[in-house]
Amino acid sequence: MIEIIHKQIVIDGKPQLIFCGELHYYRLPRTEWQDRINKLKDTGCNAVASYVPWLCHEPIEGQFDLDGHTRPELDLAGFIDLCQANGLYFFVRPGPFIMAEMKNEGIPYWVYEKHPEVIPLGWDGAAATTRTLDYLAPGFLAAARSWYAAVMAVVAPRLHGKGGTVIGVQLDNEIGMLSWVSNCPDLTEHVVADFADWLGRTYESEVLKERYPFSLEDGNVRIEAIRSPGESYAAELLHDLGYYMRNRFARYAATLRSYAEEFGVRDVPFFINIHGTGGGRGFTYPIGISQLYEAYTQAPGYVSGSDIYLGDLTISNFQDLYLINGFMDAVHLPDQPLTSLEFECGDGNYGNNLSGRYDVSAADFKTRMCIAQGNRMINYYLMTGGFNYRMDIKTGDGNDRVSFTGERHGFAAPISPEGELNYTYPRMTRAIKTMMAAGDKLAVMKEELDDVAFAFIPDYYMTEYRYPKSGKVGEILANIEENRANGGWEIMGRSMLLAGYRFGSVDIQHKPLDPAATPVLALPCALYLSADIQRKLADYIIEGGGLLLYGQVPQYDMEGKPCTILSDVLGIRVQGTVQNSHNMSPAVVAAGWASGRPEVHTAAAQLLESGRNEVILHMYETGAACGVEASVGSGRAIFITAAYSCDVALFREALERLGAKAGLTHDHRDLGLFTTSTVNNAGERFIHVLNLDGFDKEFHLTEHGVKLFGGRPLTMSGKDGAMLPVGVAFGDIRIAYATAEITSVSGDAISFRLTQPEDVIAFETTRVITPSADYTVEDKGGMKFVMSRKHAKVDDRLKVRFQP
Repeated sequence: MIEIIHKQIVIDGKPQLIFCGELHYYRLPRTEWQDRINKLKDTGCNAVASYVPWLCHEPIEGQFDLDGHTRPELDLAGFIDLCQANGLYFFVRPGPFIMAEMKNEGIPYWVYEKHPEVIPLGWDGAAATTRTLDYLAPGFLAAARSWYAAVMAVVAPRLHGKGGTVIGVQLDNEIGMLSWVSNCPDLTEHVVADFADWLGRTYESEVLKERYPFSLEDGNVRIEAIRSPGESYAAELLHDLGYYMRNRFARYAATLRSYAEEFGVRDVPFFINIHGTGGGRGFTYPIGISQLYEAYTQAPGYVSGSDIYLGDLTISNFQDLYLINGFMDAVHLPDQPLTSLEFECGDGNYGNNLSGRYDVSAADFKTRMCIAQGNRMINYYLMTGGFNYRMDIKTGDGNDRVSFTGERHGFAAPISPEGELNYTYPRMTRAIKTMMAAGDKLAVMKEELDDVAFAFIPDYYMTEYRYPKSGKVGEILANIEENRANGGWEIMGRSMLLAGYRFGSVDIQHKPLDPAATPVLALPCALYLSADIQRKLADYIIEGGGLLLYGQVPQYDMEGKPCTILSDVLGIRVQGTVQNSHNMSPAVVAAGWASGRPEVHTAAAQLLESGRNEVILHMYETGAACGVEASVGSGRAIFITAAYSCDVALFREALERLGAKAGLTHDHRDLGLFTTSTVNNAGERFIHVLNLDGFDKEFHLTEHGVKLFGGRPLTMSGKDGAMLPVGVAFGDIRIAYATAEITSVSGDAISFRLTQPEDVIAFETTRVITPSADYTVEDKGGMKFVMSRKHAKVDDRLKVRFQP
């Protein structure tokens, strides 16, 4: 039995961490399957994941090969059974779309040939530039149902609880991604008609006539007016089309789930994966959340999963991963956990030309941060490379292979197509085994958070369908894109984490905003913000909340209509803006409680008339305010409307003035440390530390004014991390604290990875610790202190044995 409860994955009553490795059986000779499974198991993974490519298994309509009778490597049943024989769970990803660098994104050629009506057109009737299709077109759904009937006949008898080890099914892949990246909103005649019906269900007729000055009933008129919208309604169409697409994607996911259940796949979670990271950053990732959150929150039994492609985790981008995990959690249903369905691993050499060269810390750091934030399942993508065979049916596309990457595939994977291990494999293995050593505890732990949350507004990321000829839409979206992330993440988010704040996220668009639950809110804000959210924020402050706004004070709603609810409540007027240019170098001067700081150059600033409020930042030349502190009702707000520097101390003081104090801090002057903590209901904890820089750091960790680890300083090597136990028990042995991390536990021994020149492990136990040349033991104050005689940089392995 598999349950999704309390943000946990519970299998047969036991919460579990799932570590998958993506292994494409169809890209490997069958004789190589066991070798790759062995190498996957050696990492500590307890599951295998794979796409199931429709293109390969049904190249000719009605002619399926899922048992390997045409090609041995297509024996899906045999591969799943082999994984089970190796004691591994299986996670199946049957599409219909799978991407995975496959031709047609994994859709058979005959689908396009038989159903040309499902191939979308975009703005102004232009042909789609990607191989996307109309998901809900009857012809495509009929073909997809037939595909699901075939593949679920293999999967259903192999489900966990029915004699097999299949624990989850992913529905399609990156739904909506192709239309987003190409700005082609799938405007087939079927989609436009369905959109018109949705509009009729959503709006009263008079409102609809005001929004759209054309006949929605006339098929020819509406298709022309929607594909080539007029300026008078382009902004309205932007939002309505976005809302409709969320609904459309949810219906598509529900349809695929109904097919799976129809053919016997029940009582396992159905996963929806979210796309959007790219170029080593997460700025656009919330677009995927915006597109798909209705798909995975529409009913119990769905789970969302991230696609994490951030390369190295560094001081430049570590806040991206922390924020996007928080944003996912913000829109989840109460029981839904965080998972990652494509978790980048390997060396980054995606082009097979040595253009990528990730540090060995890349997968390790991202694994540690995700687990610390409550992630319950990670699928390492791609764990092993493989080969793309030539199709029997020639396509005349230059290589006739199933993929466009050539003969070899997965150049960057920790295990090469030929089965060789690359330099990233050992460090990734170390991370997985460390997490799995305490997997039963981590599977139920939650991050301990301070009294501040980061605001998430899904509509700020509903920007994927923009009519390129609309000046009004371009102006609105340019402002939102400038302010929704970028500075808000780069300056405010990074400063908060470097100051030691552990924070979650709140969907302030759809969920209540209660000062009792969220004492302080950090908000990246644009000039455009809906009236509902502005009213909610104003009420939040009046009722005692603390708001830290970075960006701009909103003056319009999301469709460009004047709306000044928030600024009116706070007594703030917007006077204009100033921009950096070739003859203008605007400078910001700190004032009030922020004074004493050097003048800062700014790229842009929104100028405020502060009214009765205290000015904390102002422009050097004009004296116009660009930072104010305001009080209204029982609450307080601090607005920073200039592109300011990453002044960690400034943001710490601002948050403290609003009522949020960081609970877990360090004293290293060079910063560059990420720290957080997790806890379970028994009070067992882990302190998670990442040194994002390439040099060693010595520091003390302090929690609520008390130094941890007996007051001892910690030394964290460059580009290293640690998960340090505090009050963690294994039977009658309790680790009060340790500067080393646990790597394995048995009945009479606990093994550790050392991290210090001299590590200390404080035990509370009545059992006798077996003497060893590797450590000394001292009884003191009811605890047994084990002091390592090894320097971590010489030998980082230590096993402490206990007498029965």
